[in-house]
Amino acid sequence: DGRIVIAAAASREARGVGVEIDPDLVELSIVNAREAGVEDRVTFVQGDFFETDFSEATVLLLYLQPKVNKKLRPILSEQLAPGTRVVSHRYEFRDWTPVERVKVEGRSIFLYVIP
Repeated sequence: DGRIVIAAAASREARGVGVEIDPDLVELSIVNAREAGVEDRVTFVQGDFFETDFSEATVLLLYLQPKVNKKLRPILSEQLAPGTRVVSHRYEFRDWTPVERVKVEGRSIFLYVIP
């Protein structure tokens, strides 16, 4: 529903792009961004993140199951520039060492930096 991208844009005045395979969730995210007043700073697209170019990202936030993280890891390693931050909500990247791990409202957040 876009809430994490919207929250980042609202609190940090960041720009964000959300990739979602479900067209109904894309539409809901667009509506939610408009209601939050950040539609000029966020974009939601329907797509498959395994086919998405992440090379321009400076921060990437993921909320994916561990097996999906594992499959996505080589793509991120190839596309992301050194210093790019990868934030994973709830699930770790098993072969990467987080530079920081915090709890937010009882949920684990892991921060990784591409070497």
